[in-house]
Order: sequence, then C-alpha cells, then structure tokens
Amino acid sequence: MTLRQSRDGTPGTITVRELLDAKRRTLDLQLLNDGVDLDRPITEADLSSPGLALAGFTQRFAGGRAQVFGQTEMAYLATLDEATGRERLRALLAFHVPALFVTKGQDVPAYFVEEATAAGVPLLLSGATTKYFYWRIKPFLEAALAPFTHMHGSLASVYGVGLLFVGPSGVGKSECVLDLVERGHRLVADDLVHVSRRGNDVLIGRGHELQRHHMEIRGLGIIDVRALFGIRAIRHQKRIEVVVELEHWDENKEYTRTGLDGDHWEILGVQIPSVTVPLNPGKNITVISEVVAMNHLLKYSGVDSAADFERRIRDAMAPVREYLEQDYE
Repeated sequence: MTLRQSRDGTPGTITVRELLDAKRRTLDLQLLNDGVDLDRPITEADLSSPGLALAGFTQRFAGGRAQVFGQTEMAYLATLDEATGRERLRALLAFHVPALFVTKGQDVPAYFVEEATAAGVPLLLSGATTKYFYWRIKPFLEAALAPFTHMHGSLASVYGVGLLFVGPSGVGKSECVLDLVERGHRLVADDLVHVSRRGNDVLIGRGHELQRHHMEIRGLGIIDVRALFGIRAIRHQKRIEVVVELEHWDENKEYTRTGLDGDHWEILGVQIPSVTVPLNPGKNITVISEVVAMNHLLKYSGVDSAADFERRIRDAMAPVREYLEQDYE
C-alpha cells in the first residue's frame, strides 16, 4: 500500500465578530457590552456551561472555551448576593474565556455586564433556547475551526460518491469532470479544492468562494458550469471518498490488474482509497470514473468484486490442490 502525504492541515480560525455576523439572525444574538474587543479569537469548537465554577470549584475548569449560561446557571446566580456573584464571575473570567452567551433571552444582572466588560469579554444574549443554541452553534464552530488544506485537483459527485481527481497539470482533470457533468453528475470544485477534516475521518471538499463553479478548459477558457448546465449540475460541498489519480501512460510502470492491493492517499491524517488510472489514446476515462464510483458503492455495501473473484478461483483450484497433496509416489 502506497501512502502519500499532503501538507499538514492548518486549524481554522474565527473571531467573536465573525461569529456574531454569521449567526446574529439565526440565534437572535445581540451584544450587551459595547466597547469590548470583538476580534478575540475563538479556538475551541466545544462550548461548555460554567457548572461548578459558579459554585467556586475551578480546579477542573476547562479554560479557553466560550461559556453558555442557560436557565440553570442564571437561576443559580440569582441565589447569590451581588458580591459573591461578582467574585465567582471574576474567577471564571480569569481562564481566558473568549465569549459569554446567555440563552433564552433571560434578564442579565447589571453586575454581570460590568464584570464581563471589565474583563474585556464580549457578552452576547441569544433569544434561542439552550438546546437549540448548542444544536446550531456547535456544527458551525466545528466547520470553522476544522483543520484544512488546499489541493490542486477537481472534485465531482458521481452517483453520490465524492471523487477527487488529481494529477499533473494538463493531464485532463477538468475535461474529465466536465464530461461527467454533461452525463448528469455534479461539479463541486475545479483546480483548487479546499479540504477540511470533520471529526476523525471525514474530509469535506469545496471550492474557493470567489471561484465558485467556474472551470478552466484549455483552448476554450473560463466557463460557468452553473450557467451552462443549471443548478442541478453543481454541489457546494461534498465528502471526499475516493482519490482518482490521472497520469500519462508509462510502459515501464506496473499497474494493478486485479484491484486486490488497495492503494491510499493520506490527507489531513485520514486515509482515502485511491485509484491510479493511466491515460492513453482511446481510453474512456469518464466511464471508468463512473465505474470507480459504483465499485466504491458496492464495497460500501459489503461486496468486493476483486476479493469475490479471487475466492471463486481458489475454490475452483481446491480439488486440484487436494489431489496433489495426496499423491505419495
């Protein structure tokens, strides 16, 4: 198995200002303390509730995370006198908290706003319930902070399978994807693919914001796939499931004939199945790409054609092996 390394992934970044701009309407957000630095970076996708930190136990408190005050936390603060409440909030804010959120449009005591402002921490009020708040903001932060890299290639959705076409410049990646689009499949990105890792083993690819769904076809120039083929011919993002490496035919190189030895690319620490397709005149790379996608779907459903074929060959040879093993002359 050949393992090819991409360059190391860089974690994404987002500021409180960017989060506020992106989710102001969805989460009904409003800033309660003007004058604080909204360019404070959020580096953790996990948010948490202060919990025992409000009771004074901070030994196990996870710093660096945005804190969410739901009804339970605000009800507990209401049981404390102002001096104690201020003391608990100061202890919590000493852990480099990037932002504070209060959910469900609850009333926020004036001293709460004062302590957050004194610490320079943005305090945002959300009209959403705590459950809904977590449900909407966590995936957003995971996507924004996911490790990412950029790859030279073309990404297409073929029968719902994300195929990432890579290879040397001019080998025909864009032309292959354009032919797939003409056959009813969908373009995700061409030339420059932004790849981010979600969780431990999911890679999501998309195009550059400015490039959108434009393609460069040598001899023709820049074309707009959406304008030419319609909205059904594009996708904004897709999980990368198979890498298809296109290369010019090399008669001195040995190419797989059975598919029993799976090849892989490693991208952002995730191994992705790969197929190397040598190009020579007359080869229908578009149909081969469709077969690559369908074969991946078969394997996903538990059917490995190459392994099944090998098993049948071995079963057919079993009587011969058994006869030879019993020949004692």
